[in-house]
Amino acid sequence: MTRVQNKRARGGELDACLRACAVHSGKLVGSLDRRRVELAEELRKLLVVWGTHRIDSPAAAPSGATALLKRAVKGSAAPAAGTISGDLLDALLAVANKALQCGYDDELNLALVISDTVLAQRKNSRAGWRLRARLLEALGDEADAIEAYEKYVSLTDADGFGVRPRIAGLRAAGEKERELLGLLARQCPAARDHARGSATDVWAEGLALHAAGDWAAAEPRLVAALLVQAEEEAPVADRQDLLSQYLDLRTAVDRDLPALTEVLALYAEQRRHRMRGPVADPAVGGVQWITLGEFRNLVAGKSICLIANSGRVGASSMGSQIDDYDLVVRFNSYKIDPKHTGSRTDIHATIHKHGFNWDQKVTTRLVFGGVSGDWKWSLRNRLVPGAQTYLGDESLRWPVRNIGRLGADVWSGIPTTGFNMLFLLDFLDVSPKLDLIGFDFYESGAYRVPEAMKLAITSVHEYTSEKEWVMQRAQSVTDMRISLR
Repeated sequence: MTRVQNKRARGGELDACLRACAVHSGKLVGSLDRRRVELAEELRKLLVVWGTHRIDSPAAAPSGATALLKRAVKGSAAPAAGTISGDLLDALLAVANKALQCGYDDELNLALVISDTVLAQRKNSRAGWRLRARLLEALGDEADAIEAYEKYVSLTDADGFGVRPRIAGLRAAGEKERELLGLLARQCPAARDHARGSATDVWAEGLALHAAGDWAAAEPRLVAALLVQAEEEAPVADRQDLLSQYLDLRTAVDRDLPALTEVLALYAEQRRHRMRGPVADPAVGGVQWITLGEFRNLVAGKSICLIANSGRVGASSMGSQIDDYDLVVRFNSYKIDPKHTGSRTDIHATIHKHGFNWDQKVTTRLVFGGVSGDWKWSLRNRLVPGAQTYLGDESLRWPVRNIGRLGADVWSGIPTTGFNMLFLLDFLDVSPKLDLIGFDFYESGAYRVPEAMKLAITSVHEYTSEKEWVMQRAQSVTDMRISLR
């Protein structure tokens, strides 16, 4: 039985789940751990939402999270029966995601309880299945994690979180790990004689023999422990830990370099696949990297429109006008409705953190990111070979900061994807017509692909400053169009 099966909650009853959340909230009082403090805040929000659903007569019931917590501890705080509401579901998922980020056993167990409850209430919840998959992966149950990820994929048309590459990576990692263990069993046939009983006990015997200087007797037992772990489907982290220890010991004594090299290569492969999904070679699928100067040449002399992901665009009926521009630029999780948005996308500008629309074919894809390492990791994992002709290189990674040299002392907020793109085009100043369509800085709400609609309009951006910057440079302004050239 796996660690996850040992911990899995029973029944997924909503009232029991909410009581567990309330009790856990009390445990976090006074915590200095940043992750637990953030979890406590999400729990507080959940309790407030719960209170609005539970209390039929506000005047007759105690108010606030503290009162709810007291009733929960006494076992008397059962919410009304029925299907979980949307706002309560969102609050539960927010708590579970923060609990998962904590990574401690108590918090992982809380996330499991919430996961069971969400899927018991809504068996086709995409967010619920993705949460379950990430949780199972964190607990080292990759087989069940893959099943949960596949269920998520079956429920959505858009893979904005890079789940398909994650599934491929986990499958490839499992195959390489099995190849590695098979190779070790062939290289050390005596290991099968010791592959019985507890992996911990066999491993301890091997370590004792190694400490006594008898590697010939130690190695079969160490390899046997690895084989037993695999047969028992031990959590991935435990298997990886023993594999790493075994290789540290072996590399210190092994003089058979060809055999050792073969082992190390397979070990590295299975580790790499767990860190990132398999990527075609060349990694970017034959795409042509472009520099700042080359991008300038691509846009020079052409009329350009930048299309906001705003509710105003979604009801604009401007599709034909948008398609009349030489180049159409769209952002992140853009949604296409030809009547309103136009049908063409020439340049897709996106933040590296999400994978929405990366599979949509465009001429140029610019991926923005503030941290070079994270940006490179996202390109390796999210880029879809054949979906773009040109890809911006690192000179185009973070225009406001790296090209405009506007540091946090000058521009304190994190620049949005739209502002990075607009700043870049304004900086190059080679377009005779540069228009913003539907940019109301989310006053009319978001208009995105369905999977992205629940993403928060984050507060880390300086929308007011960006709007001011735009208006200072605007040549003309109408309800739908801001012209900078």
